[in-house]
Amino acid sequence: MPCYALITGASSGIGLAMAEALARRGRHLLLVARQRDMLESVACELTQRFGVEVLFRYCDLAEPLQVSGLLMDLEQGEREIDLLVNNAGIGTSGAFVDQDWGREQELIEVNILALARLCHGIGGLMARQGGGQILNIASVAGFQPGAWMSNYYASKAYVLNFTEGLREELRPRGVKVSVLCPGPTRTAFFRGAHMQVGSLEGSKMMMSPEEVALIAVRALEKNRAIIIPGWRNRLAAFFPRLAPRWLVRRVLGQVIRRFAQP
Repeated sequence: MPCYALITGASSGIGLAMAEALARRGRHLLLVARQRDMLESVACELTQRFGVEVLFRYCDLAEPLQVSGLLMDLEQGEREIDLLVNNAGIGTSGAFVDQDWGREQELIEVNILALARLCHGIGGLMARQGGGQILNIASVAGFQPGAWMSNYYASKAYVLNFTEGLREELRPRGVKVSVLCPGPTRTAFFRGAHMQVGSLEGSKMMMSPEEVALIAVRALEKNRAIIIPGWRNRLAAFFPRLAPRWLVRRVLGQVIRRFAQP
């Protein structure tokens, strides 16, 4: 049975960069996203460039029925998933109570519920097969509260803690579990979250998705538990441990508010 790496949110950003990095290493891919046309284009390009089989599946992860349908197809199909990359995610910014609830619910559906559902379904298949690997994409945001992006920061804290716990549960069953915590990355995330990048665009804090993906793939080969690309991001993740929480949430909230559009 052929083995595939399943990547969600694979049509752009870190997901696309992960797909390219894995295809370069000869991995067959199953790409999942809700941009059907972009998925087809990416699949054709990667197949031509690297000679691997690249399948794609349209799925809106904010729709639980579509997630269930994806899992059902995988369970009944003949393709084994030996690597799951839960990359899909969205962000929002601004005062939480002033935001459209539908968008905030979509964030929870994609960032938390769909990720957990895929880990449960595909992780269960891996456990029964006696091996596999899961990479969940969190963020350095997961290490602290973030006023003016409260829902997003909380969702990434969930991913970080959930992944660490899952790693211990699945380790005796041969399944490796890691979490990637990037910092600011040159993707469409900021536009989708209605944020003004401003001076951050030219900052050394901002990494390219290709840099992040390369670090992630190399760390996966070493079975790292927590992957934080770049020393600046590692420092940003470590700082909250040293300062009182009231100071962390006050200072970080002021920083985020500068970038959040009114």
